[in-house]
Amino acid sequence: MKALLLAPLCFGLCSCDDVSMTRQKKDSTYAPSSVWSDGASARPLPEGTVAQGDLAREKATHDPPVVTDGLLARGRERYQIFCAPCHGLTGEGDGIVVKRGFPAPPPFGLTRLRQAPAEHIFDVISDGYGVMYPFASRVPPEDRWAVVVYVRALQLADRAPLAVVPEATEKLQ
Repeated sequence: MKALLLAPLCFGLCSCDDVSMTRQKKDSTYAPSSVWSDGASARPLPEGTVAQGDLAREKATHDPPVVTDGLLARGRERYQIFCAPCHGLTGEGDGIVVKRGFPAPPPFGLTRLRQAPAEHIFDVISDGYGVMYPFASRVPPEDRWAVVVYVRALQLADRAPLAVVPEATEKLQ
């Protein structure tokens, strides 16, 4: 009985060979290959291939979300993390990085930035502009739209008369 139980175990242990597992015949990514007619080991993607999640990401990029208090709060949080070091907490372009010598970004209160469509701000966040680093790989589309909403709120607050926010009058006195 023991021999019957030990036989599969011995067979399994004897069949393992570490050397053949580490020294397999294979082509490196950019090495020439005789297997394919074009001589390349790296193969092109088949026609119509879409990476997992690309369609949802593309949809989120082109469809701005409905503005809610939660979206505005998320935008404020993301803005303070990714944007405030250069743009400052109020969007004046006076962040801590600028105070250390980095070129100042334009203030959000400029007429041309107020008149720019939301998609432009989204694209600048995504692709960068001038010396601004692109954030598409670091900030998901939903959060980029949230930052756009918060930037618009900063723009509105920049020119809001004090009468609009009566509580602020008390705090300023």
